[in-house]
Amino acid sequence: MKTRNQKWVSLLLMAGLSFYIVFSSTAPAEAMHIAEGFLPIEWAAFWWAVSLPFFIFGWRSLVRITTLNPELKSLLALSGAFTFVLSALKIPSVTGSCSHPTGTGLGAILFGPSVMSVLGGLVLLFQAVLLAHGGLTTLGANMFSMAIVGPFVAYFVYRLLMPTGRARIAIFCAAALENLLTYVMTAIQLALAFPAASGGFMAAFIKFVGIFAVTQIPLAISEGLLTVLVWNWLQSYGQPELETLKLLKQEA
Repeated sequence: MKTRNQKWVSLLLMAGLSFYIVFSSTAPAEAMHIAEGFLPIEWAAFWWAVSLPFFIFGWRSLVRITTLNPELKSLLALSGAFTFVLSALKIPSVTGSCSHPTGTGLGAILFGPSVMSVLGGLVLLFQAVLLAHGGLTTLGANMFSMAIVGPFVAYFVYRLLMPTGRARIAIFCAAALENLLTYVMTAIQLALAFPAASGGFMAAFIKFVGIFAVTQIPLAISEGLLTVLVWNWLQSYGQPELETLKLLKQEA
């Protein structure tokens, strides 16, 4: 069993490395998620309206978890930090957007998709305000794809595969498919807002999703592997929290 001091030293090292990765880059943040002002106002308002109920419900779930199990706050913070760091690493892609890992699969597996609608939404808000990644007008659209659709995909894929008894395979598939389906949703959002002159929504969707696939497929595989590594770390240093969440007993 790892000592408490070893646990905190390891956690601080991970946090320090994450801080360095995000803030040491001097590259300009021209477009992250869907960029500020890129969506027509009617679509920006629509995605805000769709996302807010999920955020409100997720907030209630988050308050319930922290009230009943305050010892899980550090794990919640780790899930949010994991999402923040991974989604801040961008690769230019479709005009008005970028490819990047999302990091929401880990929190969805640990706490469920509703909580990640809050953590993911707050991550997107901080990135928009502090790093100029994404934007406030497009926050609802980015929240729906990354903080709602992605976590729900991860959660259900994980639950579907867990009866096989292979937890790491379930975690890998959940995180990888969560990443891919986030960008399928982003492609849908862009195609709805900017249908092709010839072929309409479907032609635009095929174009957007095809461009995203070039960078997003390898990113999804990488995110799946990284999520498994973090899970292995949690098994060593976060056993009490995983036992509280009743996840350790599911290991093969």
